[in-house]
Amino acid sequence: MSQLAETTSITAPITWRKAGLLALTAVACFQLAYTPAQSGLLAFTIVGYVICLVQLARLRTTRQCFYVALATGFACFAPQLGFFWNIFGAAAIALWLVLALWIALFVVLTHLAIVTLGLKRAAFLAPFFWTGLEYFRSELYYLKFSWLNVGYAFAESRIVPWTYLGTYGIGFAVAAFAACILLVRHEHLRRIRLVHLALLVSFIAIAVFLAFPMPSNLPKATLVVAGAQMEFPETSQVVTALDRIIASQGHFKLQGIRAGTNVDLVVLPEYTLDGEPTDALKDWCRTNQKFLIVGGKQPLGDTNYYNTAFVISTNGEVVFKQVKSVPIQFFKDGLPAPEQKVWDSPWGKIGICICYDLSYTRVTDALVRQGAQMLIVPTMDVDTWGHHQHELHARIAPVRAAEYGVPIFRVASSGISQGVEKTGRVQSSAPFPGEGETIFFGAHIGAKGSVPPDRLLALWCVFVTVVFVFRTLAATLWLKRKADN
Repeated sequence: MSQLAETTSITAPITWRKAGLLALTAVACFQLAYTPAQSGLLAFTIVGYVICLVQLARLRTTRQCFYVALATGFACFAPQLGFFWNIFGAAAIALWLVLALWIALFVVLTHLAIVTLGLKRAAFLAPFFWTGLEYFRSELYYLKFSWLNVGYAFAESRIVPWTYLGTYGIGFAVAAFAACILLVRHEHLRRIRLVHLALLVSFIAIAVFLAFPMPSNLPKATLVVAGAQMEFPETSQVVTALDRIIASQGHFKLQGIRAGTNVDLVVLPEYTLDGEPTDALKDWCRTNQKFLIVGGKQPLGDTNYYNTAFVISTNGEVVFKQVKSVPIQFFKDGLPAPEQKVWDSPWGKIGICICYDLSYTRVTDALVRQGAQMLIVPTMDVDTWGHHQHELHARIAPVRAAEYGVPIFRVASSGISQGVEKTGRVQSSAPFPGEGETIFFGAHIGAKGSVPPDRLLALWCVFVTVVFVFRTLAATLWLKRKADN
C-alpha cells in the first residue's frame, strides 16, 4: 500500500474539505437507505451513497483514498451492525473493519484506474469493481456476509425489476450510474455541489417510484401454510403450539383464501428440537393429518451433527431432510450439507434452506435450478440480538422471492416471520419480539422459479477485478525493479 501511495496521484484532486463532505454524505445516505420504512422510499438514497464513494476516488493519493474510505465504511456499517457487539463483544470492531475494508478496496481500485487508465476507462471499470467486490464479500470467502449491499436496500421497492437484474445487477446498475458522473467535466460542476447532485438523484428516483406502483393481484392460493415462533422450547411446548394452530385454522383472513380453509402444512423454526423428531411430533402429524417441517439436529458421531430441517408426513414418517448448507462462522452450528435437493411435496417442488442459507445466492440458486416452486426457511434469530438485527434479516426474503418469482415462507424463532408472495410483497408477518406468535400464509405454487442473469455478471465482475489487481501489482513491481536498477 505504501508503494502505491508514493507512486500514484491524481490530476485535479478533490480537496480535503470536499472529501469530508462526501464521506459524511455517504454515511447519511447509507443510514437513510437502511432506515425501516413501509414505503421503501428512502432506499433510493443508496444511489447517493455510491456516488459519493466513487467521487472519493478523486483524492490525491492511494493512501488518502484507502483511509478515508475505510473510515467511511466503518461509519456506515458499525451503527447498522451494532448487535455484533452483543454477540461477539469487542471482536465486533474487527468485523466492522473487515466490512469497511471492502469499501476502501473499491475506492482504491477506482482511484488506481483513474490514474493509470484515465477517467473514461475508470468509469467503465468502476461498476465491475463494485459488483466483483460485493459478490466476493457476500458469497466467496470464509467471512461471507451479504447483508447491507446495495440490492437489499431496495427490499421494499415495488418497481425494481428483480427478475431481470437481481440483487447484484441492481448494485451494478447503481454503480454504473455513479461512475458516469466521473465523466462530467469539472467546469459543469462548478455550480453544483456533489451533495446536491446525490440528493437530486434520490428525489428523482422517489418520483419514479411513486409514478409506477406494482400491482399485487395474484392467483388463488394452492397451499395454506402456518408457523409458530418458538426459541429453544420444550417438547410439550411444541405440541401445545401445534394444537393452537389447529384451533386457529379456518379463522384467519388472507388474500386468496376462502373462509374456513384449513392448514395444509406447518413449519417450526430452526433448532426447535435438540435432536431428531420425537414420537410425540410424529403422532401429532398422524392424528391431525398435517405435514410438518421442523428444525432439529441429526447426530453425526459422538460430537458432530447436521443442522437439519425434517419433513414429517401425515402418516407420521420423516419423508425428507435438508441440512443447512452454510453454518454460521464462529458458532457451533453443525457441519455443512453434503447435498441439496428439493422436496417433491403434494403441492409441488419445495426448496428448504435454513436461516442464513437464504442470504447466499449460491445456496438458493441451486434449489431454484432444481425446479423449486417455493422456498421454506426455518430460522433462528435469537431474541437478545435485538430488533434491528431482525429487521435487517427480514429484508432478505422479499428480495429472494422477487428475484426468483417464487413465494417464500420464513418462520423465525422470535420474529420477524414472513409469508412473501412471488412479487416480493409481504402478505403476512409475525412481529418481534414475538415468541409464541403464529403466522398463516396462502401461497400460490405455480411455475418453477428462474435465476436472474446477474449471477453470471457477478462472476465476470470478480474476474475483471482480479485481473486489474494483478495487472496493477505487476506494474508496481516493474516500477520498483526499474527504480532499483
